[in-house]
Amino acid sequence: MKRKMILLFFFVSVMITGTFVINKCRAEKKISVSVWDTEDDTQNDWRLILVNDSHAVPKNYQLELTQLSNGICVDSRIYPDLQQMFDDARSEGIYPIVGEGYRTHEEQQNIMQNKIDSFISEGYSEKEAKKLAQDWVAEPGKSEHELGLALDINADTSLSSDEEVYSWLAENAYKYGFILRYPQNGEHITGIDYEPWHYRYVGTEAALEIYTKQITLEEYLC
Repeated sequence: MKRKMILLFFFVSVMITGTFVINKCRAEKKISVSVWDTEDDTQNDWRLILVNDSHAVPKNYQLELTQLSNGICVDSRIYPDLQQMFDDARSEGIYPIVGEGYRTHEEQQNIMQNKIDSFISEGYSEKEAKKLAQDWVAEPGKSEHELGLALDINADTSLSSDEEVYSWLAENAYKYGFILRYPQNGEHITGIDYEPWHYRYVGTEAALEIYTKQITLEEYLC
């Protein structure tokens, strides 16, 4: 009888412990899905991949590019919405152009190095120059431009002013799935100063919520 009681106690203990371990694994799995700095980011919604100073471009990230008339490339998946946005802006007398789109990792490295060299030429040490450059240029591998989803949009200055374009985009870009990536008063969250020209594609559903709540991409993903 005593032996049976011991065995029963052992069996119940194992069942309880096993249930706890399974539940814990499930909880950890749910948490891992919301973490964006994994190597397998592309299993998540490609429109919402977070790239910033703490989150690098996924190592397995792949994209197909569409070249615009001025030679700049963007992710092909955002092209229809981008074209529609520009068409609608032009119908209202606003003439935007894409000044920057997709950049390769090597291009981002060159931009960073040029900025470092510029500061060195002003008399800063290499260490100081690197630190200063990081305030102006995203570290290679941590630039949204390497996703092909980020655009620097300015004006065709022969037809519009930058201010007109920035104002139109601020009021309308969300309708086409684009958000102002680095808004005013968001520097403490994004780590980047206000850039009225920098837009990021996130899809219309996310863009509407981000615009309505006046939050950053980081806050939306949290």
